[in-house]
Order: sequence, then C-alpha cells, then structure tokens
Amino acid sequence: MWLLAESTVHDFNPIAVSLSDDLSIRWYGVAYLAGFLIGWALLRWMSRTKRSLIPERNVGDLIVYAVVGVIVGGRLGYALFYQPSLLWTFSPSFPWWELLAINRGGMASHGGMLGLVIAMLLFGRRQQLPALHLMDLLSFAATPGLFLGRMANLINGELWGKPLPASMQLDPPWWSIKYPDEVLLGTIDLTTVAPHVTGSGTLPEMTADAIRRGDGEVVAEIVPQLTAFWPSQLIQAVAEGPLLLLVLVAVWFVPRKPGIVTGTFLVTYGLLRIVTEVVRQADDGVAIIAGLQRGQLLSVGMIIVGVVLLLICSRAQSVRVGGFAPRP
Repeated sequence: MWLLAESTVHDFNPIAVSLSDDLSIRWYGVAYLAGFLIGWALLRWMSRTKRSLIPERNVGDLIVYAVVGVIVGGRLGYALFYQPSLLWTFSPSFPWWELLAINRGGMASHGGMLGLVIAMLLFGRRQQLPALHLMDLLSFAATPGLFLGRMANLINGELWGKPLPASMQLDPPWWSIKYPDEVLLGTIDLTTVAPHVTGSGTLPEMTADAIRRGDGEVVAEIVPQLTAFWPSQLIQAVAEGPLLLLVLVAVWFVPRKPGIVTGTFLVTYGLLRIVTEVVRQADDGVAIIAGLQRGQLLSVGMIIVGVVLLLICSRAQSVRVGGFAPRP
C-alpha cells in the first residue's frame, strides 16, 4: 500500500504465495489459519492454568471441531444469506463447485457462529463436557480470528465502506480508502490516460493495474477522480477483535456460570455489528429490510438469543468456572 496526501489507495495483493497458475495461497486463508492457531494457544493456556474444564490434551481436538464448524457454517451461511447461486454454480477449473471456492473469499460470520455452536454440541456430547462452557471458551478465543478475518476482507478489497460525504471528497481525510477497481465500474473518464497505459486486458483493467504499480502519470490523472470511502473493514476489525475481547475479559475476569460469556458475546457482537455496518455498503442483490442490511438483521437475532441466554444462565444452578483474575 502507498499513501497519497489525501487518502490511502488500496493496492494489496490478495495472493500471499503463488504456487502455479491455478493454485495459490491467499492472505484470506492465512488469516483463518493464524486465527485458529492463536485460538488454540489461548485455549491451551486456559486449560494449563485451570481456567477451563477441558484437559490440555483435548484442546487440539476441540480446535479441529471448531475449524470444521466455522468453515462449513461460514461458507454455507454466506451462500444461504447472501449468494444462493453458489449452491448450483460449477466451473471447469478447481475446485469445480463454487461453494468450495473459499480461497476467493465469501464467508458469513453469522453462519460460522452457527456452525461453531453445532460443533460444540457434538464435541461436548462426545467428551462429556458442558456445551455452554465450550462455547464460552470459543467466544473468547474467536476474537483474534474475527479481527484477522476483517483484515483479510481489506486485503481482498471486498466489503467496501460507504462513500464519504460530498463535502469531504475534495480533500479526503488520511484514513479514507480509494479503490483502483472503481475504474472497472465505468464511472471514471479514462480517455486522457488511454495513450499511456499498457498491458493486457481492457482499458479499465490496465488503468487499475497502473494505479497499483504507482504509475505517476496515471495516478495524477485518475486518483483524484476516485471516490473516498469509509475504511469499514478496519472499523469492523477493531470492533470485532480488540474491543470485543476487552468486553469479554472484563465480564470473565471472575468465574462465571457457563453460558454467561457466550450470551455477552452474542449481545456485544450484535450491537457492534449493527453500529459498524452504518458505514459499510450493503451487499449487491441483498434487500434492505426496515432500513437494516442483512448483517444487521442477523445481528438483531443474535442480540435476542444472547439476552435470552443471559437470563436463563444467570438463574441456572451451575458452578462458576473460568476467570482471568491472577491466581494465588
């Protein structure tokens, strides 16, 4: 990424390592892997320090269940909530079924959470452990992965924020983002740079590539015409990662009844998601209902479930567990 005086131009390469023309490792996948590894380390620490009911030797199995639950639930949730066509779209190249092409992005956090709940119910039944306690643990351990997932959205150049107000477009603030891919929308006049851009592809594609390369002539002509957007991915990364983590640590600083942390997670995440999506563009083809985007509507459901769970668990006759306060 390189900086202009007025804003940041998005020029991240979503591919971390290119293995061949058809196979590559993307930062999206790296973010998921890193999130699970950090979660595994946190859960091992909690087991080792007796803040968890799970034996340390079983933490690896728990993470395997969590990985499957998040990936399957996240991808199915994205298809069902946002892009149903993935269920019946096929292509001649790997992985052939578009539903399986998670390397190109397209995961729904709400679907991932549903998948995680099912995975914890299965794991708890197998290991004779309370599912609510397992969900408490993963609610806490999931926050680094949520943060990294949003950063992967930024690297992929997806989930754009809304345009800044017209009054801010002439002199955009340093934290705003301009996307070279905006030229692909056909809203930017490219006639003045047509004689200067080279390469393969259409004129908009070559112009976008030239901006990413830092071609001075193209940048000077086109970048001032680009729209400055809210950095919604960064805003949601901070909200769903560090901020949510601080709330959970504060609630779980002392031992709590199983389910209290999960309920807090659902309510807090839901509220943060509703607030932060105010600066995020609605997904293409997804209807806005009662002024709320699809992610906000799903978050309303999360808040309701979280409140009910908090009421039930706070009245349950169960032993308090966990807690991050220093041990004697």
